[in-house]
Amino acid sequence: MEIINRPDYTEKVMRLFGKGLIIALTGQRRVGKSFIMKQIINLLETEKSNNIIYVDKDDERFNFIRSHVELTEYIEGKLISGENNYLFVDEVQNISEFELTLRSLHTREACEIVITGSNAKMLSSELSTYLSGRCIEYHVQSLDYSEFLVFHQLPDNNQSLISYLNNGGMPQLSRIGLDEKDLVKDYLQNVYNTIVLKDVVEREDIRNISLLKNLVRFVSDNIGKPFSATSIVKYLKSQQVDSSTKVILSYLDYLCNAFVIHRVNRYDIHGKRLFEINDKYYFEDIGIRNSLVQGGLAQSIEKIIENAVYLHLVRLGYEVTVGYLQKAEIDFVAKRNESVVYVQAAYLLPTEETVLREFGNLMLIKDNYPKYVVSMDELYENKDFQGIRHIHLRQFLSTKLL
Repeated sequence: MEIINRPDYTEKVMRLFGKGLIIALTGQRRVGKSFIMKQIINLLETEKSNNIIYVDKDDERFNFIRSHVELTEYIEGKLISGENNYLFVDEVQNISEFELTLRSLHTREACEIVITGSNAKMLSSELSTYLSGRCIEYHVQSLDYSEFLVFHQLPDNNQSLISYLNNGGMPQLSRIGLDEKDLVKDYLQNVYNTIVLKDVVEREDIRNISLLKNLVRFVSDNIGKPFSATSIVKYLKSQQVDSSTKVILSYLDYLCNAFVIHRVNRYDIHGKRLFEINDKYYFEDIGIRNSLVQGGLAQSIEKIIENAVYLHLVRLGYEVTVGYLQKAEIDFVAKRNESVVYVQAAYLLPTEETVLREFGNLMLIKDNYPKYVVSMDELYENKDFQGIRHIHLRQFLSTKLL
């Protein structure tokens, strides 16, 4: 099977070898972490002096490795003195106390170490507790728009953009084929069910599965809208579903830990502080989100565009919040190192009133950082409005640096 390169990830990992760090690739199941790992292995295997040790916990042949004891014994039997040893462990969270083995190997400088994992809480707690200062983590997302074009061999046009907004970026869809619409939906729902079962229900010992699924449906219908656990409880009660704010907050955490959704805090732009209530949520993959709701793209285009813009900002390395002003809201405040970018996302700008609203909100921010309005409107493409740039969604999603 052909492995399509994702250089944004592979090149970062290759550059880190020899720096004395454990490299962790984290992300939702089926976003391509294992294939990125295999790409790196393929690059290393071109050198005869490189010894590759590979453990795949999704492969039944490695079921005998259940804890750090078996992991250590297996690796010790594979290390070769005098060669460049590289250890790769896929889905490492399925090995009990894996961090003990990694710490020992790292201390002895026995090998370079790359791991993948599909649970943020477990990995972050173990890695920060036992491997603090020794590990660097990269979040692997599903395909961005540019990668989507490569994987599906599509031209960069509005039709391809619509296909991306409909289907999302799960890499396996390139083998299924986007024309097989029923199979695409079945696959996306299967991935979602697997994540919920293995990374949420089983790992967190959830008994009320019906409540969890109702919560996901609520979030999928309300991406980009601020809401609180209390408001969710009230909504569920109206649907004859009983719950509590404590349970809802826990379930939202579990979904975030499994990379199903992202929690985005609201940020007071003038007061320079974060709010602790009414967060917004976005899906890790818009195709999975679309598979869970009725109505298709036409019913949710504004939400999906906003979700796509958010994911791209994260991909560019920004820390993203929702901007709050006393008289308005800014869809995204994106910070990276010392730079800040403000972004408004919209479907179209059909009227002067819409233009004034989208650009006017950004005009209320009295600083000189870049400000963008992103939409699918051709009329305003690449035009400035009092120093604020309009950019077409297709161009924005292809941008590597803002």
